Formats: sequence, C-alpha cells, structure tokens
Amino acid sequence: MEVFQILGKSLSAHLLQVSTTLHGILPYSIQGPLLSALGIVTYVSLIPSAPPSFPSSGNGLWYTAPGTIWVQEFLPIGNGYLGAMLPGGTNQEVTQLNIESLWSGGPFQDPSYNGGNHLPYKQSKIAAKMQSIREAIFSSPTGTIDNIDEIMTPGDTYGSYASAGYLIATLDSTSSVSKYARWLDLDEAVSRTTWSDGSTTFLRESFCSHPLQACVQYLNSTTSHVLPAVTYAYTVAGVDGLPAPNVTCLDDRTLSIRNYVSIPGMLYEILAQAQAPSGLVSCSAVSGASPPNATLTVLGASETWISWVGGTNYDMTAGNAAADYSFQGPDPHNNLVALLSSANRTSYAEMLNGHIKDYTFLVSPFSLSLGQTPDLNTPTDQILARYRTSVGDTYLEWLLFNYGRYLLASSARGALPANLQGLWADGYSNPWGADSNINIQMNYWAAEMSNLDVTQSLFDYIENTWGPRGAYTAQVLYNISEGFVTHGEMNIFGHTGMKLGGNSAQWANYPESNAWMMIHAWDHFDHTNDVQWWKTQGWPLVKAVASFHLEKLIEDLHSNDSTLVTAPCNSPEQVPITFGCAHAQQLIWQLFNMIENGFEAAGDTDTAFLDAVISKRQQMDKGLRIGRWGQLQEWKVDMDEPDDTHRHLSHLIGLYPGYAIASYSPELQGGLIVNGTFTRYTKEQILNAAETSLFHRGIGRGPDADAGWEKVWRAAAWAQLANETEFYKELTHTIERNFAPNLFSLYTSDGIFQIDANLGYPAAVLNALLQAPDIANINVPLQVTLLPALPLAWSTGEMKGARIRGGITLDFAWNDGRLTTATFTVDQNVAGRERDVIVNYGGRVIAQFRSNGGYSQTVSSF
Repeated sequence: MEVFQILGKSLSAHLLQVSTTLHGILPYSIQGPLLSALGIVTYVSLIPSAPPSFPSSGNGLWYTAPGTIWVQEFLPIGNGYLGAMLPGGTNQEVTQLNIESLWSGGPFQDPSYNGGNHLPYKQSKIAAKMQSIREAIFSSPTGTIDNIDEIMTPGDTYGSYASAGYLIATLDSTSSVSKYARWLDLDEAVSRTTWSDGSTTFLRESFCSHPLQACVQYLNSTTSHVLPAVTYAYTVAGVDGLPAPNVTCLDDRTLSIRNYVSIPGMLYEILAQAQAPSGLVSCSAVSGASPPNATLTVLGASETWISWVGGTNYDMTAGNAAADYSFQGPDPHNNLVALLSSANRTSYAEMLNGHIKDYTFLVSPFSLSLGQTPDLNTPTDQILARYRTSVGDTYLEWLLFNYGRYLLASSARGALPANLQGLWADGYSNPWGADSNINIQMNYWAAEMSNLDVTQSLFDYIENTWGPRGAYTAQVLYNISEGFVTHGEMNIFGHTGMKLGGNSAQWANYPESNAWMMIHAWDHFDHTNDVQWWKTQGWPLVKAVASFHLEKLIEDLHSNDSTLVTAPCNSPEQVPITFGCAHAQQLIWQLFNMIENGFEAAGDTDTAFLDAVISKRQQMDKGLRIGRWGQLQEWKVDMDEPDDTHRHLSHLIGLYPGYAIASYSPELQGGLIVNGTFTRYTKEQILNAAETSLFHRGIGRGPDADAGWEKVWRAAAWAQLANETEFYKELTHTIERNFAPNLFSLYTSDGIFQIDANLGYPAAVLNALLQAPDIANINVPLQVTLLPALPLAWSTGEMKGARIRGGITLDFAWNDGRLTTATFTVDQNVAGRERDVIVNYGGRVIAQFRSNGGYSQTVSSF
C-alpha cells in the first residue's frame, strides 16, 4: 500500500488497490459481485454504441466500464519483449507489467541448479534402471508398470514466470465520470479509453511498439488546453513474493525501477520516462522511504505520455557448457538507457504511427471474412454473454480469429516464444509456471497458414535452451550420445530432465516433446522454402532430435513382432506406463520423414545417417492399430476404454496437427500383425477408427478438465474429418464455455488463464476452410481441400493471403455455401522444391498444377 499512502489520495485509489489484490486470492466468479459491493464498479456509460474511432469493421473489443478482474476484464498489449494489462481506468490507471524473461528459480536462485537432471556419475546406474524398467514392461502380462520414479528427479527451483509490478498513472481530478468507453483496436494494436469528467473529455492511448522495444501510454484532453496534474508511480503491491523495489530518479523525467524477482534471484529494471512538450515534468524522491521510492509529476501540459522499457540480466545464449549453464547476461541498465533514448527521439505521433505501420505490415498479408456483420451497438462482454453453442454469432467467431492472431503477434516477437500465458501474467507464481511447456505447440498452429512471421524466437529458444542441456539429459538419462531430449515441462533455464512430483510419469515422461516441436521447424521450411534458414537452424535441430530417437527405439519384446517401439512411454497425461504409445510412434515416424524429405535441401552428405533413419522407419511400429470396439488404439496394447473422455487427443496427433492419420498411406504405413494375423488397413478404416475415438473422447468436459484448448483441438480434429456439424458444435461450445469477457481463454471456471485456446482457435477455424496436410514423401502430390467443413453459419466469406506448403499463396471466396473463385500463386523462388498439387472441392478434383516458381492459376468454374 506504500504508493497509495505516499500519493495521499482518495478512497477510490485504495479501492482500486484492493481490486488488484483480491483477484489473486478469490475465484473470479465471486470477485465481480464483491467488488461491486465495495463500490469499485461505479461507472455508468451513456454511450449507446461503439466509440466513434472504433474500427468500422468491428475489429476490436469494447466495453462501457473499467475492468476490475485481471483474468476476465483487463486488456492486453505487447511487443514480445514487454507486455501490459490495462483495466481502462479514468482518473487512475493501474497498468500491470510484464517482462518476457522475468522468472524466479533457475541458476539465478540456486547456483547448483542443473535443469532437473541426474549428476554425471549416476549415468551407469540410471542406464541399468532404465533397462530394468523396459524388461519389466515387456514381461508384464498387461504391458504396463506402476511408476518410473527411480529415473526421475525433483523439480527444485524450477521457477515461474512472474509479474513485473504495476505502473500507476493518477490524474488530479475528482469530478464524476460519464460517457465512458474503452476498447482494443485490433487493426492498430492500440488500447484506448475515453471519458468525460465534468465538462472535459479525456483520451488515454496505450500500445507496445516492437520497433522501439518500448511501451507507451498517452493522455490528452480533447476539450481543454491544460491537463490536471498527472502523477506516475510504481508498485509491487498485489504481487505477493516480489521484494520491495528501489525506485529512484534517473533524471528529472525518468524513474529507474530496479529489483530482484527473489533474493537471490534474477535482476530486472524498468525505466519509465514522462514527456510533456508544453508542460513541466519533475521527478521527486519520497522522503524517508526505505527502500528508496520516487514519483514523476506532470504540470501544465496539454498532453503527456510515459514510455517504459524493461529487461533482466537473463541471456538465453548463456545456457550452454561454455557459460556453465548460467543463463546470466549483463546488467540490463545500459541497454535500457539506449532503448529509452531512441524511443523518445521522436514525437508521440511518430511513435504511434511507427507502431501501427509495423503491426499492420506483420498482420495484413492475410485476411479472413466469414460474412460477418459487425455489431457496433453491443459491447463485447454482452455479445459473449448471449452466445450459445451451435447457435453461434459469426461476428464474434470472426473477432476471436483476429484476436488470436493479435495475441500471437503481440507475444511472440521478443527473444523468447509465446509462453503458456503468451506474455501476460499477474502473479509471482503462476499456474504451471506460465512456462514454455509442450502446450506452446498449439500457440503456433496457425502461424504458417495465416502468413504470420513470428516463429523465429521459438526456434532460437529451442536451439539455446533445449539443445545444450538436452544433450546432457540424453547422455545421462538415456545413455544416448546423439542429439538432445526434453520432457513435459520446460522453463527458460534448460529444464530438460524428467520432473518428479508424485506419480508424475503421466505428464513428465514425455521425451517426444522435441519431436512434436520439430513439426513447427519442418512446417516453417515447407511453407517458405527458406533453404538458408533450413541449412543453418532448421535442419540441425531436426537432425539432432531424429538422432536421439534413432537410438532410443528398441525392439518390442512384449508383442515379439520384430517392430521397434518406445519404452517406457506414457500417452501424454494418461496414467499407463507402457510401450509403443500411438502418439510417440506417429510423431517419430513423421520425424523420420522430415529427414528424408529435407536431406537434399540441407546439403547434408551423411548418407549413413539417412540410411539408418529409413531403415528404422521401415522397422518401427507406426502407431496405428484398430482396437476391440473399433477405436484407434492409444496404446499398442488394446486397453482403451470407451468412456475415457481424457482432455488430450494424443493418439490422434496424426489426424491434427500431424498427418500420419490424415494422409495415411496403406503402402507406406500399412502392414502389421494383429492377433497373429497380417493386416493392412485401408485409409477409410483408419479414418473411421479415428472418428470413433474422437466421438468417445467427448466434448472436452470430462472429469479431468474443462479447458478451452481441449475443445479447440477437438474442433480442429472434427474439421479434419470433414464433419462441419461436429466442428461447429465444438467450436461454439468452446466460446460459450471457456472465454472470459475480455476474450481470454480459461482452463477452468475458476479463472485460470491459458492462452493456447486463444492461439489454437484460429487454426481450428482455418482447418474448416482450408486443408493442406503434410505428406510422407515430397514426391507424392500435395492434396489441398477447399471448404472441407464449412458450417452453414459461414455461408459467405473470403480468405486472402493464406500460405500452404510449397511456398504457395492462396486467395479464395465462397457465396451461399459454394466456392466461387480460388487463385494459387507460387513464390518466384521455390529453391528447387517444385511439387505436384491437387486441389479438391466438394469431393472432386477441380485443379492440378506443378508448383513451378512464379506460376499462378485461378479457378472459377466448379
């Protein structure tokens, strides 16, 4: 409470502080009523429709009252490096801050931290235990065992992504507020709030600029020449766990905020500089404060803005043996001074215009229309409140698509990838650490097809934090000297070990996490034909992961069918510890295909490696078996239960986002022994079995979870099966059940935020409109299907700038539920990766072409 006492302000200030504290300790279902009872929610808007400057297309979120509950109502802005959550206050705005690399735990907190790994001297002992585990699995009548705790390690000082506190802007005005509105403009990536205070109308704008690596908050009055006094302060109140910061005056208009996330722990600094071209800015130390505190004051200004930059002493490139896995870089101060100086060399208008230009350049190559009519007379929260499953609202569905792209663009362009909460977290210790675990694969599902160039930080993160320590884990835990491995949870400190916590194998025993993430590496290359990137970064990553799994596959001594399998394995987050999990087998098979298809472009000459991959790919179990009730088996042993509504669709990874099921080939994947009989499934049989499994998995409201992401995944899977009814039911159920008024996706009704449903949602929508799944061999024609699962509600629409494999851009439109035109344009340079393309619509082929550089074809007759 120290800042509010120092400022000596009114009861409303204290109530706002209460609101930002209560959200961290109360379920959101009771926060709203309680805060209303306290008098915090006191704003009544007389605005009958969206604000005048709200996008006429409806591409934004707008509200008629400030937010009080972080997870439900605050609005996000970000540039990848920095994030902020805005309640849209009036006389006081309490902006919650994030710095992408601000984490507790790791070597900053514990110098002995080693990524959750065993010590080197235990390697031979662990190897013997691993062999014993495998023998126990193969000799078990059920092919299962109870636990593998003896090869796991505690996740001590794993850490968590942490909030960076609050920036508080206070306007010295106590008149009543009217004509209130706040909105997030998704065309410009700018948050705005407007209100009238007596006879004066105010406008506050906030954005985070990627070119400047800075965030900016601007305030002016549209009806008065001089603003009331404005004060800026910083607090960590409400972030239980953060130590008290040192807040000092760097100069007469700049606050320097220096703190540690813990003692000991990572250092962070924020520099916040106020500008007021026609006014006076001063910085004042608070007398007697310990630790030191200071505030900025702006007087006599017609407009003012504050720019802030932030950073830590984390360095991703120092996560290797040469740097002793310290991840420690220099003090961020000098870099922040340079960034702030650069940001404030220009006028506010230039900063804003530069930000809008950068954001527009990033997102505008792609666009989607679902034939929506914008509702400019109803606030976003009210539109959501009336939304119903299967009834839908095309405008809200379109808006959520754009919002997902906005959130990814705003969180993924820093040094680190979008994490489990993208970039935004308000706690000191956040659910699942808000970490970069395997859930981040869903974050990027839509990136390539929607032409959003935001994946570089993902690959840098894998290269620098998974690779070095993961090679050590491969050696010590698996006795494998090739490649690298990770497991189910990964922080930013190279936590590659298998994390122990109770019988945690169900979520921690996941050495295929690296193989799943290689889908993104391959997809990036397959969509862009960027051979230089493939040679320097993509191929080394994929080859390293394949090298590990090449050595890890072992002969199946339970079935004795001469196939190669993984053991021990868990189908992600299922309890049975067994062998030959379908998820693992499908992923590794796809991984080995990447090696064959990408070998030539990589310029690799290691033909012995290529031959070994092809040989073991032929020998391995492909993870595709039809079980006793017609299901696609989740495990090689037929132990699936028809009433298992588990949140994960792990054994359907090859349906979506993979292709082992979607592009199933009897010639390449068929041929296996079932109950002693040789069997070769047809594609129809495999797809029918996948559909049976998907149906029995339920709608994503099982006893284990009620998450948004599981419903989004189901929607994408139903679209892959061309079932538009089930697709739309699942998609709309997600929206009704799992999205908050600020359109954040929630894991549970208790208000846990996970961004993967927000970012996976656009991918599910895309998969209903356009499919071009990968194929096992690049010499096989690419099958493109238009409008495979078009809902009746989306009878008219258009997609422009979509990207598909082979460096091909696609524009197409439909009307009254029928395709009207489709134009395919191949990049000028396809790097020698020409391929045959077959275009399907309505169950028949409508076009065929060879993807020669510069080729273009329009189809308008169907």
